[in-house]
Amino acid sequence: MATAIEQLNNGVHYLAPELILVMTICVMFITGPFFVTEGGVAAPGLRRRWGALALVAIGCAGFMWWTSDAARPLDTGPFRADALTWYVRGLTLALGAIISIVLIDQIDEGHSAESQACLLAILAGVNLTALANDLIVLFLALELVSIPTYVLLYLPRRGEANQEAAIKYMLLSVFSSAIVLYGMSMLYGAAGTTNLAGIAQSFGVEDQEKSATLVKIAVALLIAGLSFRIGAVPFHFYAPDVFQGIPSSAAALLSFVPKVVGFVALLRLLPLVGGLGVAEAVDGPSVRVLLAALAFVTMTFGNLLALRQNNLYRLMAYSSVAHAGYMLIGLVVDGGANDVDGVGALLFYLATYGLITIGVFALIAGVNSEKTPLRNVSDLNGLSRVHPAVALALAVCLFSLTGLPPTVGMLGKLNLFLASWGDGTTLGRWLAIVLAANAAISAWYYLRLIAVMFLEPVPAGETSKVSLAPAIAGSVCSLASILLFIAPQHLWEAAVKFVP
Repeated sequence: MATAIEQLNNGVHYLAPELILVMTICVMFITGPFFVTEGGVAAPGLRRRWGALALVAIGCAGFMWWTSDAARPLDTGPFRADALTWYVRGLTLALGAIISIVLIDQIDEGHSAESQACLLAILAGVNLTALANDLIVLFLALELVSIPTYVLLYLPRRGEANQEAAIKYMLLSVFSSAIVLYGMSMLYGAAGTTNLAGIAQSFGVEDQEKSATLVKIAVALLIAGLSFRIGAVPFHFYAPDVFQGIPSSAAALLSFVPKVVGFVALLRLLPLVGGLGVAEAVDGPSVRVLLAALAFVTMTFGNLLALRQNNLYRLMAYSSVAHAGYMLIGLVVDGGANDVDGVGALLFYLATYGLITIGVFALIAGVNSEKTPLRNVSDLNGLSRVHPAVALALAVCLFSLTGLPPTVGMLGKLNLFLASWGDGTTLGRWLAIVLAANAAISAWYYLRLIAVMFLEPVPAGETSKVSLAPAIAGSVCSLASILLFIAPQHLWEAAVKFVP
């Protein structure tokens, strides 16, 4: 049997993309302060240089990811490289590059090194979450995402609202981490090991009655703690206030990254206690009903509250909550007769949602400035007459969030609907109906944004100037939404390779 050190050495081979990111992070944090004076003044153009370095690091990590042997899985020691790891790595690096481009024109010169380094740390944490084969590694990976996020939210320091949002997110995130850690400790107490493969093997034996209650509590705590990260009701309450107080670039990050780590962690943990011979230890149907109820309440509550919002960031926050509800459906259903797997539909939707929501916030950042702030829905009035290209790209992204053709958002919702309807159960059919109804509700507030851009007159006063980097990033997302609608097969094939 291989020792722990041998297992770790074998796993390091699979960590090349993360090691590249970590080395770049060290360079940025160590050398960054030397380019800034004590007063925080930096040379013009410094943020573009740090942004270029971050993109080079992401590109090198992406090359190592692309050339890795995805067909050769690793399932030993603290790391687990499989189809899910390969998919999440590619998704994270691709969308991380877009966020890095958005950051270039949205951060101060003096904080550019720290901001880009925090982003790279977050990307490394997301990848390690997918790689984790141990409860300790999984928790540390989740914290590697959380801690740089606190710093990235606080760095702009644009008024009291920004600082309040950063502190509020930090405090509530720490609370959710404590819940997750408590759930993991109970899972360890029931299984006697922190290794995920060992836990699955432990729960595969028949005599688990003595730890049944402990496992049920552990599952409830893990779902509750990770629901905070994905923004599910009733753990969503931080989202509107936090989104309202942070810059567009930070909102782009916050709308996507926590959902990735939350759902990836659930995909790693839930199969351990459901479907692997633990029917006596954990009542599988009750967990399924719990997740279905969570999905129903989350998507309905998010959409209904989004209808009432006049602040653009609060509207997008509740929209993010609703989309978390859609994705939760993928954890409940298995597709059945339609050959559309629930987890595959979830992973496909996660990629398309991340692409489009980052595009929305990037385009908002592109026309947002201190002189002409874009915070409310009315601030979009007449945007098509002032910046027609930005308005068109934003309209495409909003069409995609609605689920209308010719955008990939329609395919994402269609896959979830087919997986739910094909599940063959009453619960699955009801989820499909509720999904369709909520998609119709969401069309109201998304199309409302498009209407004010194209139908309302331009307000009097100074017009905004386009910030090039985020506008280009958002336009790329908009174009990708249409291209993925035309040719979605490669993304879909990658999403359905993972079988929990």
